[in-house]
Amino acid sequence: MNSLKTNPSLRLARPRVCLAALVLLLLAVAPAARAQAVIEGLVTLAAAASALPPGQRYQNPVGGAIPPPEPPAAIVYLAGKFPETTPPPRVQLPQKNFRFATEVLPVRKGTTIEFPNNDDFYHNVFSYSKPKRFDLGRYLKTEKPPGQLFDQPGVVRLYCEIHEHMRCTVLVLDTPHFTKTDAAGKFRLAQLPVGAYTLTAWLGEKMIREQKVELHDGQTLRVDFPTP
Repeated sequence: MNSLKTNPSLRLARPRVCLAALVLLLLAVAPAARAQAVIEGLVTLAAAASALPPGQRYQNPVGGAIPPPEPPAAIVYLAGKFPETTPPPRVQLPQKNFRFATEVLPVRKGTTIEFPNNDDFYHNVFSYSKPKRFDLGRYLKTEKPPGQLFDQPGVVRLYCEIHEHMRCTVLVLDTPHFTKTDAAGKFRLAQLPVGAYTLTAWLGEKMIREQKVELHDGQTLRVDFPTP
């Protein structure tokens, strides 16, 4: 009963054990936290498309002509086995000035995409692609169609039933490590886990380039994808 009062070393035993356990835990976690790498490089992109498709029929009544397509870009991602991470966030892909906000959108598998209409006219977003088939029907900016869950990896082609020139490609990826190049083809992937993986540059369903990579702790690896 009174052993703690008569033996001070016993009073210190439990704190010392807790402190030792905490130190061991920190030593175990710290190396994993530092085990990160970076990949940066350049993808040679395809030539830009023409500003507007031949026989363009649609004009933007608010701002004049429809804006030209965005510059070509590639999606660069790291393929491999990765631990479970937090659920993907909801993503918005608006329509504005008779175009989708972007023409190529990479998302992680399990992402829900919303399609707000920011024009003063009807749009109707749909897809017949195997990984995701849906049809939102015609809706105005005052209406909110249901978000769509993209839970199968692959390429999903989006269209507007009313405006045939409106197109977007959603690339659904089974990896949390991906990015979109800038207009010059430059990319950077940070906070990557160490190990052996495949780095992929996706420029289209028929233009996919791959390179094997070995990532080490604290490494910044340069990888370029020139024209084959």
